[in-house]
Amino acid sequence: MTTPSPARMPALYLSHGAPPLADDPVWPGELAAWSAGLPRPRAILMVSAHWEEAPLALGAVEPVPLVYDFWGFPEHYYRVRYDAPGAPELAESVRKLLRAPGTPVQDIPDRGLDHGAYVPLVEMYPDADVPVLQVSMPTLDPQALMDIGRRLAPLRDEGVLIVGSGFFTHNLAALRHAGGVPGWSAEFDAWGREALAAADVDALLDFEHRSPAGRLAHPRTEHFAPLFVTLGAAEAAGDLTAHRDVIDGFWMGLAKRSLQFG
Repeated sequence: MTTPSPARMPALYLSHGAPPLADDPVWPGELAAWSAGLPRPRAILMVSAHWEEAPLALGAVEPVPLVYDFWGFPEHYYRVRYDAPGAPELAESVRKLLRAPGTPVQDIPDRGLDHGAYVPLVEMYPDADVPVLQVSMPTLDPQALMDIGRRLAPLRDEGVLIVGSGFFTHNLAALRHAGGVPGWSAEFDAWGREALAAADVDALLDFEHRSPAGRLAHPRTEHFAPLFVTLGAAEAAGDLTAHRDVIDGFWMGLAKRSLQFG
């Protein structure tokens, strides 16, 4: 008797929020409903805005403590746990797909999931029963990140959910001087929605110059960068036009647009 092949998993880009996302009256339910409508993944591969490491690094493949990479929050946010199983088999597959002459892959076995990974996963897979592997972003160059996504794309046919975790707009300093949704956040969000609907990858790759308020929406680009890993994984499977905006709107002035390809 043969085991049926898993269905091709979608590729996601999500806005991950901060630890207080758990207390929002709407957003946790949106994330839970999203995951409930997905095929069950065999494993999850997370690329978070909060881990830049070169050469590309694989995090822990056995359960280790979370990385509480935030400051000044109430104590209970530092007690959150997410004891998902490690994913050593996925790690080996990632090594094979990414390691090549001149492009080493390193292991950092004590590096746990950061809040860009575990905050949304707590809402999407609260039982923490799906193996999770986090990998670093070795660069913020959009083209290079798309190439990483293309090379990881075969994992989708093995039941792996590839998730780029960032924030569709992210300028905390500017928010200190704004009330409601600032114009730069709304303008960039609208531009990004249209570029994605048109599958205009060239515009997205050059978002710092071709979008309105791009440098205000992302003064440093690490929160938009995970999108390009997702785009690469989608492009390799011919899914760029098969995308939908699953979550939109704003949270504390930032666009929480989150996308599914395939």
